[in-house]
Amino acid sequence: MKRAVLYRSTPIASSSAATASPSEPPPARTRRFGLPGAWRLHAPGLAGSMALLLALLALLLHTRVPARAPLPDQAWIDAAVRRTFEESSLPSRTARAAEAVRQSVVRVRSFVRDPRSDSAEGKERGVGTGVMVVDDGTILTNLHVIQGADRLEVTFHDGSTSEATVIAAQPEKDLAVIRAKTVPDDLPAATLGASASLRPGDEVVAVGFPFGIGPSVSAGVVSGLQRAFRSPASGQTLSGLIQFDAAANPGNSGGPLVTLDGDVVGIVTAILNPGESHTFIGIGFATTIESAGSAVGIPPF
Repeated sequence: MKRAVLYRSTPIASSSAATASPSEPPPARTRRFGLPGAWRLHAPGLAGSMALLLALLALLLHTRVPARAPLPDQAWIDAAVRRTFEESSLPSRTARAAEAVRQSVVRVRSFVRDPRSDSAEGKERGVGTGVMVVDDGTILTNLHVIQGADRLEVTFHDGSTSEATVIAAQPEKDLAVIRAKTVPDDLPAATLGASASLRPGDEVVAVGFPFGIGPSVSAGVVSGLQRAFRSPASGQTLSGLIQFDAAANPGNSGGPLVTLDGDVVGIVTAILNPGESHTFIGIGFATTIESAGSAVGIPPF
C-alpha cells in the first residue's frame, strides 16, 4: 500500500532567499555582564567617590578632635600654685587648731545655794572652761573651777545647756572630771596628744571663756616644760607643768591647750601674776594631758 505523501504548509525557501540581504541589519545581541565586567565599567566613578569620602572624613576628624595640649612643666605648676595662694584666702594654722576643738570646748558655771533667794538656780559662784574628752559627756576641767559648788551647768558650742555632776578629782593636779547629763547629738570629743613631743618655741592655742567671754582664742608658744607653780590662793604647789605665753585670764581655767595639729596637750591651770590685778602678764601654766588623762582613767601615751 502506498504511503501518503506529506506536504509542507509553506514553500521551502531557496538558498538564495535564505541568505540575508546585505542591507538588513543583523539581529541585536543581548549584552550580559559578570562582576569583572561591571567593575571595569564603574571603577572610575567608584574610585572618585571613595577619594571624596576619605577627604570628608579627614576634614571631620581634623575639626572635631583637638590637638593634644602639651604636658605642663614644673614652671607652669609652680606658677599655678603661687596664683592659687595669692587668690585664695586660706585659714591660718591657729584658726584650724581652734576649729579642731571648737565643738568640744564647754563653758562651766558653778552655783551655790543662796538662802536669801528663792531661786532654784542658786547664786553663780564662778565661770570656767572645760573640754569634753569622751563623747559620753565626760569633761576635764580644773578642780578650783567647781570646788564648793552645789550645782554645775555646762554650755555647749550650740548654746544648749546641761547640768553636770562631779565623778572624779585630783587635788594634787588641780583637776576634776565632770559628766554632763545630756549631750548634743554627734558631739565630737577632743583629740588628745602627748605633751612629751613638745619643745620650747612650739606654737600653741588656748581656748576658753576669760571673764565668761567666749569661746575666746589666743595663740602663743611653749615657753618652757617641767615647770612648778605655787598657788597663792591655796598654797598648793603644782609640778610638771607646761609654761606658755598665749593670753589666759580668769575663766580660761580648765580649757584646752592645743597644738597646731589640733591635739589637746594640756589643761590651762594657772597664771603667774605677782600683782593684785589677777590678769595675764605673759606667763601661764597648763597641766599635761598625761596627768589629766590619768584622772579620767585614760592610759598614758
